[in-house]
Amino acid sequence: MDAELDALRASAAKLGGVRVLAIDGPSGVGKSTLAAEVVSALRAAGASVELVASDDFATWADPVSWWPCLVSGVLEPLSLGRPGRYRKMVWADRVPRLGPWVDVAVPEILVLEGVSTGRASMRPALSRLWWVDGLSPAELLERAVARDGEADRGSLSEWQAFERGWFTVDNTRLHADHTVLRAFR
Repeated sequence: MDAELDALRASAAKLGGVRVLAIDGPSGVGKSTLAAEVVSALRAAGASVELVASDDFATWADPVSWWPCLVSGVLEPLSLGRPGRYRKMVWADRVPRLGPWVDVAVPEILVLEGVSTGRASMRPALSRLWWVDGLSPAELLERAVARDGEADRGSLSEWQAFERGWFTVDNTRLHADHTVLRAFR
């Protein structure tokens, strides 16, 4: 991962003065874990880093159309050198509700993590796009169910069908600068 982090640090800032790394791929593949590792490594190397996850916005009923909230609350302010802010989605009793405000300082590097963060409309502002892959659809579903609970199996299955369609239309994987293969067996 060191070479890829070096490439990120050497890449051009395309969102004002901020370099943006999108970590995208199917649910259950390990994007959040990878993003935490990346943020930790970058901070250990002395970089100022902020992490924003698509899970802070998405719901079963709104898998990707929440994007304008991220743009207006975080991306536009950061592009102008100003801090961003958004309301995080919290889940109580399996029901999403708007939760606390999250402040996003102006970093050297912004890590966007989650399904659709590498979308076509964002690519001109991305310094790097990583695609995370390596598990079959059945393995992805089982990992997501293990994470979120058996009660969400049906919703997760529908979500994963949606995201497969999204990725096909968006061609996210084809635009990635780097593919990370995860194996959780």
